[in-house]
Amino acid sequence: MPAERLLPTTEAEDLISLVREIARDELKPRAAEAEEQERFPRDVFRLLGKSGLLGLPYPERFGGGEQPYEVYLQALEEIASAWMSVAVGTSVHVMSAYPLATFGTPAQRDRWLPTLLEGDLLGGYALSETHAGSDAGALSTRAVRDGDDYVVNGTKAWITHAGVADFYTLMARTSEKDISCFLAENGSGITAAAPERKMGLTGSVTAQLRFEDARVPADRLIGVEGDGLKIALDALNSGRLGIAACAVGLGQAALDEAVAYAKQRTQFGKPIIEFQGLEFLLADMAAGVESARATYLEAARRKDRGLPFQRQASIAKLVATDMAMKVTTDAVQVLGGAGYTRDFPVERYMREAKVLQIFEGTNQIQRLVIGRALRKL
Repeated sequence: MPAERLLPTTEAEDLISLVREIARDELKPRAAEAEEQERFPRDVFRLLGKSGLLGLPYPERFGGGEQPYEVYLQALEEIASAWMSVAVGTSVHVMSAYPLATFGTPAQRDRWLPTLLEGDLLGGYALSETHAGSDAGALSTRAVRDGDDYVVNGTKAWITHAGVADFYTLMARTSEKDISCFLAENGSGITAAAPERKMGLTGSVTAQLRFEDARVPADRLIGVEGDGLKIALDALNSGRLGIAACAVGLGQAALDEAVAYAKQRTQFGKPIIEFQGLEFLLADMAAGVESARATYLEAARRKDRGLPFQRQASIAKLVATDMAMKVTTDAVQVLGGAGYTRDFPVERYMREAKVLQIFEGTNQIQRLVIGRALRKL
């Protein structure tokens, strides 16, 4: 059943109702087959884009929805409850536009941001490398100035939308000490390796992204040389809120499936939901989902008020993704043998939950971020 929403405006209520309708009618019926066939649903992202859902937190003057993060994240949760690969892709796209929207010059924003938000284009975030995952400062991809361009060489790893994105927010080393941020169009010199064979999110493309003498115009440098790591980490703070919302949507879907099954499955002459052992398990699942939702919403409200939210974003990502792993595992347990089969979606939910504890900074990294923030209090 849909989560009860406390939304700040009537406009936001209407927006969430629209998202819920799209999720129910357009996304959920297609999810299982697309995931089974490992098929990337490019048309779905065009639908979301034309519906205004790929630019919700950005200003209207650039084609965005100008919604607070509190509202955008609840929309993302609704998408995740229907189709996790699409929700993660939406979060990645929004994060990929963040550096331009936040750190770009007025001329850069006017020139490129409307195109990124209008719905036809899809973004990727090219930060991680094989030896520079949690340690983003160790990346080795290089961008060397050559006249009016930068020439980029290197390989990025675990890139969502690699090969299917139209643009990439790229972090590359411009000197031994400096990492810089670029808005790179997909094109000559940029190729993707074969997609990774993953245990979950199989409808989402993840692959290495290779830059071989790729030329990026110098006017696509975001900020100044050396600002890249600061920009990347700031974008990740907001991206972690997106992943937290996705995790809550996945947990809600697993809870809904478990409750529905427990109501109709009978043993010893009565529905299994009436057995206290199972009832308590479901109660703990519900408590986990609602607690995680409250956590990400509090972090989002801090962001919307212009308050520091880095620690709260890490807490939300940690709490929500650990919750999703537990709740989806418990959902399989509620369904018993049926839950272990592909006849029901909970086994897929369980497989999808695992990666949430890993990307946008592992949960071990989140604990480091939180601990360091506490030292400064």
